[in-house]
Amino acid sequence: MEIDEKKFDAAVLSVMERLDEILSCVKARNILNGERLYDNQDLCLMLKLSKRSLQRYRSLGELKYIQVGQKTLYYESDVKQFIKEHLTKDNTERNDFQD
Repeated sequence: MEIDEKKFDAAVLSVMERLDEILSCVKARNILNGERLYDNQDLCLMLKLSKRSLQRYRSLGELKYIQVGQKTLYYESDVKQFIKEHLTKDNTERNDFQD
């Protein structure tokens, strides 16, 4: 099946424009589906982690995220869950080490 190159280009352009609109809305309010969103910079500062550490947590499936265009975003509820799981893990490991 052949796809007309002009139609394909128009479809891709339409999708990219829509993603830009979504990203603009998200940036303006930092809210999507009624929930606050954080970007990489937000989390790096908040959790005192490097961008590489965030990438590792995402790759391991320990930190849920969404992609909007080239932007990586995190729902507040997922960040809270990540903090809860990792603080609990860190506290357990410290207690085991002290015993």
